[in-house]
Amino acid sequence: MPDLTDHDASTASLELQQLRDETAALRAELEETNQGVLALYAELDTQAEQLRQASDLKSRFLSYMSHEFRTPLGSILSIASLLTDELDGPLSPEQHKQVAFVSGAARELSDMVDDLLDLAKIEAGRITISPAWFDMLDLFAALRGMFRPIVDMSSVDLIFEEPAGLPRLYTDDKKLAQILRNFISNSLKFTQRGEVRVSAQMENEKEIRFAVHDTGIGIPAELLGTLFEDFSQVNSPLQKRFRGTGLGLSLCKRFASLLGGRVGVESQPGVGSTFFVIIPLAIAVEPGNDP
Repeated sequence: MPDLTDHDASTASLELQQLRDETAALRAELEETNQGVLALYAELDTQAEQLRQASDLKSRFLSYMSHEFRTPLGSILSIASLLTDELDGPLSPEQHKQVAFVSGAARELSDMVDDLLDLAKIEAGRITISPAWFDMLDLFAALRGMFRPIVDMSSVDLIFEEPAGLPRLYTDDKKLAQILRNFISNSLKFTQRGEVRVSAQMENEKEIRFAVHDTGIGIPAELLGTLFEDFSQVNSPLQKRFRGTGLGLSLCKRFASLLGGRVGVESQPGVGSTFFVIIPLAIAVEPGNDP
């Protein structure tokens, strides 16, 4: 009959063997899990590559189609302009009305094409920033001249507040102008009476706030959170009159981000809306190229 010491040794040996077996089983399980994780990573990499290729294809398609649309649209606008100027003979009032309709529809489609092309460039990383010093008086004057033909045919007043006492800016004036142009265009579309007012004021010592306030239809609070998303549109009777891609405000947000800033909106249905963009007085530049 084995003594107590031999019994203890046998028990310890069995427990040790059991522990080794459990360790081996755990190691095998971990190895299997690792193989599964590696397979999952490989699948995720494959899916990420497929998504990247799909995104590239979409961007190339948008860019290609946008360029292809521009040529015939330019021809339509040129012919409409010739007809309006009556270079080939006088037009009746009804013919003038029809030509104006064609011209307006072509210009609206041209704006959609420009939005799609900008979106394709941004997603492809081909949008560049070209900062320079400029005066806000010049920016407001250019915008005023751009919208004068539209305002002359409208019952809405477009007012640019004098940017008195404000410093010059060092940023991309073309991108900033495009943001404000989108804001002003939207406000004019959705304002049937009253005014659209454009202003600029210091947000703080390093940032400036541009705002476009209108007395239009306003926007419900539940829609404000998605207003700057791609293809977002306000559901209203006026929206049906002014078709668009729903990309204008989304592009404003992207352009503002490229300028180191941000966009926002404040609105009340039936009262009006204020769209604003806040950007640095001087955009950040690479070391050694300080303004």
